Formats: sequence, C-alpha cells, structure tokens
Amino acid sequence: MFPENLEPQVLYDASEHLLRAGGKRLRPFLVFKACEIVGGQRHDALPVAASIELIHNFTIIHDDIMDDDSKRRGVPTTHVLWGVPLAITAGDMLFAKAYEAALQSTIRPRQLLKILTCITHATIEICEGQALDVLFEKRSDVSENEYLAMVYKKTAALLKVAAESGALVGGGTGRQIQKLGKLATYAGLAFQVVDDILGITADETILGKPVGSDIKEGKRTILLIHALKHADDTQRQAILSVVGNREAKKDQIAHAIETISALQSIHYATDKAQTYIDKAKNQLASFPASSAKDILIDLCDYIVSRRY
Repeated sequence: MFPENLEPQVLYDASEHLLRAGGKRLRPFLVFKACEIVGGQRHDALPVAASIELIHNFTIIHDDIMDDDSKRRGVPTTHVLWGVPLAITAGDMLFAKAYEAALQSTIRPRQLLKILTCITHATIEICEGQALDVLFEKRSDVSENEYLAMVYKKTAALLKVAAESGALVGGGTGRQIQKLGKLATYAGLAFQVVDDILGITADETILGKPVGSDIKEGKRTILLIHALKHADDTQRQAILSVVGNREAKKDQIAHAIETISALQSIHYATDKAQTYIDKAKNQLASFPASSAKDILIDLCDYIVSRRY
C-alpha cells in the first residue's frame, strides 16, 4: 500500500497491518456513493476517500491499545505484534498520511480546505468520544443520552464527514450535502448500536474478537444501560459482577448476557437501531432514482442485518 524501501520498514509494516486485514471500508464507500448520487465522478473522490479511511484506521490502532484488545478483523492487533510504542507511532503515521492523501485531490482549493476542516473537526470529536468512552467505564449511572452523545462523536461524526465530503467533491447542493450528512449520522448511530448487540450475540469466529469483551472492559453500551435501568437487585448484581472485571470467567459472562437478554435489552437495542436506519433512509426521499441511491438504501439495510 505504501511505497517499498521506506525506512524504517517496520513502521510501515505496522501502519499497513490493519489496512491489509480488510474491514468494511464503510467510510470510503460513503464518500464514493455520496459523490455519485449528486452527479459526481468516483475517481475525483478517491483521495478524500483514502484520507478518511486512514483517519479511521489511525483511531482503531489507538483504540485497541487503550482497550488492550488482542484481535481486530480476525488478526492480532497492531500493538500485540509490534508493541505499544511502535503501534502508537504507526497510528500517528496514518494520521499524517491521511492529510497527505487528501492533498493529492484535484478539486478546487476552497472545496478541499472545507473538507480538510471538516475532517479535522471530526477527528477532534473522535478524540472527545473516545475520552467519554473511557470515562464512562468508571460510572454506573451513564444515561442513554450521554451514551448517544458519545457514540455520535466516536462513530457517527466521521461517517457524517465521509458523506458530506463525497457530496462536496461531486458538486452537490447545500441541501443535498445536509441530507447525506444526516443519513450518515443516523446510520452511524445505528451501526454502533448493532455493534453493541453483536458484542454479546455474535459468533466469535465471525466477529473477530471475544464475545463479551465489551462487558469485561466495562464499556457502557446501550444494552448495559437499558438492562441496569430495569434490573432488580439480583439481576443487577449478576451483571455488575462482570462489568469491568477482566478476570471474569466464561460462565459468569454467559450468565450476565442471559440476564441482559431476559431484561429485553437486546430487543430494545434492535428496535432503536431500526428506528435510526428508517430515519437514515428517509433522507434519500428527495433524491432522484439512481443506482447510487439504491446502493445507499441497501447499505442502510445491511447495517441492521450484519453479523459482524
């Protein structure tokens, strides 16, 4: 992905690791389809799409370090393979490379400056969201509104910028850009809610990381918030005995998940995700029929039906 014979090579190997491992490529996909739906050309959006994907990968390298996750996308995480210091540097490298990629764009300088400004603001919001995520682990009284504010910053903000940037590159109107930004925002909220659900229900071999790891790490997910709000004392104890307990056994985690399920928290989260996806698709109502529109609708449906 990067040119060969760069020194030190190990830094570039570490930076490329998760990029080569795959991933959903949701953010660059949004850039391309938002560009196409307003009449733009896909190739014009490539530098911006690459930039936003590099930003995303920079954040997840650092996220894995903070959560001490051992697997991502079915492979060992960057810090597991190369150590924390080099992994931090690899993430920093991707952050710089994101701006290098965007600067290869041939769009008008004023458009590019606006996109870079939006990417910068979104990166700040990601940092704020990550900080909230970490701080919430120490609290048992996180509200659903606080959770959603954190999710917007940590997940939805960059998706929003991806859609808006694609529409800007494609020459979209202000109203079109706004609509596509809202679509991505709602889709991003739904995406994280589904992530929360999959974190306790998915097949571990498909998910690519241990099921129940969010509970052990003390993550305040929408399921946990709902369950704790509706649990009796016995149920609450069963859940809290695992939350933030990295030494929790598999049977303890399984019992906590059963309790969360019994409290209808999975059903509640599923409904919440579907509501957001319905709102996302509604943003496309004013766009004329096109293959890009159909694909964006399919993308919304995929977000709530995915298994990993």
